[in-house]
Amino acid sequence: MHYVLFYDLCDDYLERRAQFRDAHLALAWQAARRGELLLGGALAEPADAAMLLFQGDSPAVAEAFVGADPYVREGLVKAWRVRAWNTVVGDAAANPVRVD
Repeated sequence: MHYVLFYDLCDDYLERRAQFRDAHLALAWQAARRGELLLGGALAEPADAAMLLFQGDSPAVAEAFVGADPYVREGLVKAWRVRAWNTVVGDAAANPVRVD
């Protein structure tokens, strides 16, 4: 199953992220190497939100990431939420539905 982690970022996120970015990215790449995190990044213009796509048996992988993320601990993330995403199209779809 896929899970999308949504971050609502603080107003001065771009100014504050530099000192925490290496630790945040290291955490993200570790999750990617374990096969948990498929994609992640901030939304552009405005940079007020970010999305990270996880895969696993439950939202626990995304929630564990949140608990370890320096962006969350240091207040760069105002709020977060995890939503299950029922992916049905594409090579990586969790529940492919084909009609061809």
